[in-house]
This record gives sequence, structure tokens and C-alpha cells, in this order.
Amino acid sequence: MKAVIMAAGKGARMLPLTENIPKVLIKVNGKPFLLYVINNLHQAGITDICLIVSYMKEKIADFLKEYNIEANLIEQPEPKGTGQAVSLAKSFTKNDEFIVLGGDNLWSADDIKEIAKHKQAISGLRVANPEKYGVLAAKDGKLIRIHEKPKEFVGDLINTGLYKFTPEIYNYLAQIKLSPRGEYELTDALTLLAQKENVVVVQVKDYWLDLGTTADILKIENFLNNRRK
Repeated sequence: MKAVIMAAGKGARMLPLTENIPKVLIKVNGKPFLLYVINNLHQAGITDICLIVSYMKEKIADFLKEYNIEANLIEQPEPKGTGQAVSLAKSFTKNDEFIVLGGDNLWSADDIKEIAKHKQAISGLRVANPEKYGVLAAKDGKLIRIHEKPKEFVGDLINTGLYKFTPEIYNYLAQIKLSPRGEYELTDALTLLAQKENVVVVQVKDYWLDLGTTADILKIENFLNNRRK
């Protein structure tokens, strides 16, 4: 199993912390957040890893050396969305199945293992404020479509950004157009895929931590500290 970590974002909502480092290297309990992400992948048995990088990519290369982590780096020269990011990983994944995840989010090793069991899957979680996320429309545990930040209530099961794919996803990534915000969205390709093939919705059983704003740092630190007790 291979894993593709999307780590190209600037992290504008994390300023001023991201003036000199990429968002994924923000310290949580004294360690770069990306270290927790990679450690959980390793615990799930996934060590063949690729990172899609752009902003301050040399800092991520330094991080890998410092922590003696083996991983491939692929540059996304002008980041234009998650769809573009994943399409760049084709030279790394080749004909293998693979996990895709955001480097600014953390799932447990058990949840990663669970989604890896499926051929094609997306990770979902029920939340109280679904309007802030992409909401998953599903039937019999299979994805129908994804509603991006719906203004009206369509459900409370959201996309957490952890995926399992076969190389088939690249056929659908080649078909998507720029979204209204000027990006190639992975979720657009996923919706196309779900119309043709089964995409299993795997609900998070353990935890999902989102490093979205500076306020999240303390929440994540407290959560991780409490799990150690």
C-alpha cells in the first residue's frame, strides 16, 4: 500500500505561524504536525509515502532528513487544487492502490487500516456543523455525491479528506474542469467515480483532527496528551 500526502498549501489561516514554515510543520506538543501524520501511517503498515509539496518545499525536505524519514517529494509548481495534486502522484502510485490524505489532518492508525481494506473509499464523520464542510450523500454505505458547503441541510455526514483509490481515479481526474474558485477539485473526480463504481463510505471510529486555524493547535495538543494518559 502506498500513501499520497497533500502538503502544498500555504496555510493562510495560520499566519503569522506560516510566514517561515509550511502549515504541515507547525509544532504540536513540540513536534511538527506532519510527524504525527507519518507516524500513524507507519503504524498502519504504510511506509511507501509520497508528499505533494510547493510552499517552502525545502523545509519539508529538511524535516524528512532531520527525522530520518524516507519519502518521495513531488512538486506542485502552481497549486491549483487537490485534484491537480493527486494527478501529479501518478508517477509514484503507478498501477498500485493507494491512500490519499491531507497533511494538515490526523486520523488514527486504526482508521487508516480500516479504509485501506476497501477498493475505493472515502472517510466520513457525523458532525453538528456540516455546512462548513463537504457533505456526503450516501445510500447503503456507498457514496452518491458530495455537496460542498451546502447552504441548506442535506445531511450531517462530512468528508474528512481521507481516501482509498485504485489507479482508476486518474481517468476521472483527467475529466474534471476548474471549479468556481479556480481549482481542480478531487471531490469532483470522486463524484464522477461514484456514478460508475462503488465508493464505500467508511465512518471514522477513532478520531479525526483538523489543523485548520491557530485555535486548533491547543485543542489537538490537549486531545493527544489526554490519549497518552
